[in-house]
Amino acid sequence: KGEQLLGDLARLDRRATPVFATHTDVQPTYEVRADVAWLDLGSVAPLVEKIAADTQKTLTGGTKVVVKGQLDGMRSAFTGLGLGLLLAVLLVYGLMVVNFQSWLDPFVMLLALPGAGVGIVLALFLTGTTFSISSLMGAVMAIGVATANSTLMVSFANDERRAGKGALEAALEAGKTRLRPVLMTAMAMVLGMSPMALSLGEGGEQNAALARAVIGGLFGATVATLFLVPVTYSVLKRRSKVRAVDPELVELSAEAAS
Repeated sequence: KGEQLLGDLARLDRRATPVFATHTDVQPTYEVRADVAWLDLGSVAPLVEKIAADTQKTLTGGTKVVVKGQLDGMRSAFTGLGLGLLLAVLLVYGLMVVNFQSWLDPFVMLLALPGAGVGIVLALFLTGTTFSISSLMGAVMAIGVATANSTLMVSFANDERRAGKGALEAALEAGKTRLRPVLMTAMAMVLGMSPMALSLGEGGEQNAALARAVIGGLFGATVATLFLVPVTYSVLKRRSKVRAVDPELVELSAEAAS
């Protein structure tokens, strides 16, 4: 066996390598970490994904850029909250059907929800706020208040109809009587959420989305409760009959509602 030169068998180069090597599924991985300041995760995610997509175009050899971290958790939370919100609406509708012994009354009550949805979208759009976990939680809060106000509106109109009034007259009386309570409830929540919506102080932007969603949802739901709900009630109830009750009981019920 003769001697061989190492240079004939291999080529040696001096290169710099990282001290620690991270692997994911046996593939070498390089992690780039960053913290978010003054912005919520929903606002930062599109920017990071755009940077990752632009970087991916410049890479070759099977190298991939994958966005990880809290973004995956946020999206799974979105899915869970969305399904939970849908289930909550269905359960509330079923509960109101059992309580009012009617399929129509709960439908009229839930008409305030589209108004809340429109208000939430407009509020987030006008303020340049992205749809995040915080804004979705604010939407749930606004929907709860909207459902309560529309329920009181329809209940009062039903009491007026039992007293002998027509559907249109009962709807107008309900809107007139419930105007102040509905406005006071909405204004109280709007004023309470205003400081948070202005995102004053460090880290305030992360909670501002919740307050802006609540404020926008309440504005839209209030308009729907005071206008859309009574109009729809008068149209759908004009041909239906109700059982008359003692006027004194109706008067006591109306006083308690007001």
